[in-house]
Amino acid sequence: MKHPHASAVVRAVAARAGAAVLVVWGAATCAFLALHLIPGDPVAAIVGSHALVGAEQREEIRHHYGLDRSPLIQYGAYLRRLATGELGDSYQVQQPVSSLLAGQIGPTAQLALWSSLVAVVLAATVTVLTSGRSRWPRRVSSAVELLVVSTPSFWLGIMLLTVFSFRLEWLPVSDSGDARSLVLPVITLALPIAAVLTQVMREGLLGALEQPFSLTARSRGLAEHTVRSRHALRHAALPALTLTGWSTGTLLGGAVVVENVFARPGLGRITLQAVSDRDLPVVQGVVALSAVVFVLVGAVVELLYVVVDPRLRRGTGVAAA
Repeated sequence: MKHPHASAVVRAVAARAGAAVLVVWGAATCAFLALHLIPGDPVAAIVGSHALVGAEQREEIRHHYGLDRSPLIQYGAYLRRLATGELGDSYQVQQPVSSLLAGQIGPTAQLALWSSLVAVVLAATVTVLTSGRSRWPRRVSSAVELLVVSTPSFWLGIMLLTVFSFRLEWLPVSDSGDARSLVLPVITLALPIAAVLTQVMREGLLGALEQPFSLTARSRGLAEHTVRSRHALRHAALPALTLTGWSTGTLLGGAVVVENVFARPGLGRITLQAVSDRDLPVVQGVVALSAVVFVLVGAVVELLYVVVDPRLRRGTGVAAA
């Protein structure tokens, strides 16, 4: 006889896997359609705009890459390759896209993970410190958060470079291979995320502080900062956790700007170059990889829901399983 909680877990995993496949398929399809609707001849992007290539050679190139087939056949072949993990070869550097992405994903992942960690720690700290009964710290923090969110990432990065690299000479201007070169890019990406997270967490924390469990904790003689950090903050963490997962998945878009401002290697730089060169296999590979990262981050966030709020374990059957 099957355990009912085990069946619930199997159904949840199957639903999640199905949703993951749909997300990757949708992202890959949108990328395929968008890139094929862009005006221009892909062969011109492959050989270069100034190359002296005859019409016969252009047709050979078109046939080699399957560009002479109908869009529907190209789409089917693209999905079949994607299902087997085959991302094709780059038009520009003539290397497998999977090798290109594997060589660049490390610096971007390092940048994204550190940015997310710094954003979460900074948001939690500011939330706890500004959620007291006094309103002026909250107002000052809200004004700073609004300013940071309204500031474009490239301008924020340039300002940080101007102050800390060019004037004070505390940190390197570009990637020098050591940990110090990671500081300014991480701050540039983390500050806007931390500002949004702080606003969400503060709202949740203020609501949690009015709940009966907070009053009970105070009646036991706990200090106010203990009530906020140990009891109320956990209840405010769920919406912030969702937002953190979303922002972590979108860091690739921010990395495009930051990696170029700070001259760092990574997926952002090769994505920008691939879009400029209309290197379709690379762009499609980056989009597919981004979709997979979104799915994985979403799965991790759902697991963290259960860790943060034990009441959810009864709904998912995780505890019993």
